[in-house]
Amino acid sequence: MSCGNPHDTDCREVLDKVYAYLDGELTDHDVVEIRVHLDECSPCLKEYDLDKAVKALVAKHCGCDPVPADLRSKVLARIAQVRAELAD
Repeated sequence: MSCGNPHDTDCREVLDKVYAYLDGELTDHDVVEIRVHLDECSPCLKEYDLDKAVKALVAKHCGCDPVPADLRSKVLARIAQVRAELAD
């Protein structure tokens, strides 16, 4: 996905890292880059808001059960696959 405007950090790179951003798993440098990008890119901000809502919904209904690491990897891989298909 790209909004067509030039950014210091590419839209696809931001969206690839959005779940790690939501989970607080990024370096301070990456967090700053993503915040700056989201401030200037409304399509990515909308995607971020959707991802944030999905994460909150899952946490609300499944927050008490630990998630197997392989399930998280499979879900993230499928999300990446769908994004790639939509980008084509």
